[in-house]
Amino acid sequence: MNSVKQFGQWLLLLACLYSPLTVAEMDDWHFTGVQRIVALGDVHGAYGALVETLQATALVDGEVSWIGRDTHLVFTGDLLDRGPGSRQVMDLVMRLEQEAELAGGQVHLMLGNHEVMNLIGDVRYVAVAEYAAFIEEETAAEREHWYQDFLLGQPTDANEQDVQAEFMKKAPPGFFGHRRAFRYDGYYGQWLLDKPLMVVINETVFVHGGVPPYVAEHGLDGVNTGLKSDLANYAEAQAKLVDAGILNPVSLFREIPPILREKIEAGQIDSALMQSALAAIELTDSPLHSAEGPLWYRGTALCNPLVEADGLNRSLVRIGASRAVFGHTTTVTRQVQQRMDGRILEIDTGMLKSTYKGSGNALVLDDGGLKVVNQDGTHGLSPVAHPLAVGDRTGKSTDDVLAAVLANGTVTDSGAMDAAWEQVQVTHGDHTVTARFSTLPDGQKTAPGDVAAFRLDRMLGLYMVPVTVRREYEGRQGTLQFVPAEVLSEHERVVNEIEGRFHCSLDKQTHSMQVFDALIHNSVRSPESMLYSPKEWMLLLVDHNKAFSTENELPANPESSGMTVGNQWRQALQDIDDETLESALGDTLNKNQLAALAKRRDELIKMSVQP
Repeated sequence: MNSVKQFGQWLLLLACLYSPLTVAEMDDWHFTGVQRIVALGDVHGAYGALVETLQATALVDGEVSWIGRDTHLVFTGDLLDRGPGSRQVMDLVMRLEQEAELAGGQVHLMLGNHEVMNLIGDVRYVAVAEYAAFIEEETAAEREHWYQDFLLGQPTDANEQDVQAEFMKKAPPGFFGHRRAFRYDGYYGQWLLDKPLMVVINETVFVHGGVPPYVAEHGLDGVNTGLKSDLANYAEAQAKLVDAGILNPVSLFREIPPILREKIEAGQIDSALMQSALAAIELTDSPLHSAEGPLWYRGTALCNPLVEADGLNRSLVRIGASRAVFGHTTTVTRQVQQRMDGRILEIDTGMLKSTYKGSGNALVLDDGGLKVVNQDGTHGLSPVAHPLAVGDRTGKSTDDVLAAVLANGTVTDSGAMDAAWEQVQVTHGDHTVTARFSTLPDGQKTAPGDVAAFRLDRMLGLYMVPVTVRREYEGRQGTLQFVPAEVLSEHERVVNEIEGRFHCSLDKQTHSMQVFDALIHNSVRSPESMLYSPKEWMLLLVDHNKAFSTENELPANPESSGMTVGNQWRQALQDIDDETLESALGDTLNKNQLAALAKRRDELIKMSVQP
């Protein structure tokens, strides 16, 4: 029996024994006994690439007709937006649904965030070519009606040429035909509103964005019924308000609540439409549109296992799955990626080449296991490991490459200094990186804590401490630590009131930092030693030179008082036994430091949540 299936069965047994509330629900979104599954990620209107990928997997023939027999074809959402062939893609999927069913197969389309955006009028990513496909569905009279309505809302001294240009920008030719087709009662709107957000096939859950804690709390019914109800109610309320002339179709999703509040205060909405107006305001904040909802969530793709795995496991138990397949976050490698021992499979490989520089890749799940088929017909591919890195890296250098650059490269001063470090440039071969050099105190024989912290971080699988090596520079012994030049400290973020785009929540990252600090007895963590690359907003932990004391007890700092140690952390701590610590850290920590580290490890294991 494969390890993923064993894991899934173990989780389900655990749920049944210990928590009746988390037992997987039996509903219309579970499918079992499926012999072959083919899953595709974000198509984004790349019709040609989609057809080639379907042909490469023997699902359609040269006439693009279904030949996949009893295969289940799964789209994890985002058929549309950005690409010119969005309407062709939808029409093809609609036809294949019927043909597959007649042949004993099935096509499953999950709603992605872009399907939902089109349904609610959030059209920021609709390409002009997508609107053009609907030109025949709109009339000149319709455009003129809504232009005059738009004009009435402009300042009286506005230049009409500027107003016309703005209106054309908001509503290119075909816009109103497009919007009508995506209404709750429109051709594509009705079709999409019938689709689920998640399904589980053979213990594999398919979803667009990821598997957030929301899934553990609400289950498949809460997602597929609850969130879908929010979507349908909003779409209908919006349409009624447009029909009554309360809203102009060119008003964007986030613009609508203030427009409605202003009209309510002005007494411009009668009692018959008040319920629709209030519903549209309230449902704008539905979890459906949240970064913590299953359509927008990126934690499953971007958080490391120590941060994410416990929450993922709870969600998988709740819905009766052992692994997750999703798109939304384009893979760094532009190949299908896997992580967490195959429990996570990322399939958005950037099919729309003009935008994402990728290609179509189909994930095939059958009795032969997992394999990947590229749109060019290449078979025999396997999911690649999800690359892990700390800090934004030019050229996507691995830890080993960075360590070699830092250890062997030519070091030149770049001018920036701090009391504890100097910023330098390190060049080795074709690689040039920014780093920080810290001088060892006179007489210190072992490396400061940053080297030990880096090695221990990688042993645990935390991936928060940048690559660090021992190095001599200008006759001084010290350490070189890779830190991107453009970083922001937590102190700077707070002082400047910068929210940051934390695709992996800051609370989750901070919790793992607290467990790590307790392990290494770092009681002086400061906002200045918590850094972010603004491009990715993942924590970088630096300045561990006062860590690794000989204290056996965990530090009694306020941050760790409410700290919990989850199952994933417990397993990671159990894996670093005394022999492993001695082998990896014996040249950086003395015996007393190693012994104390082992004691603190054992204390954290005792604190952990037991399975």
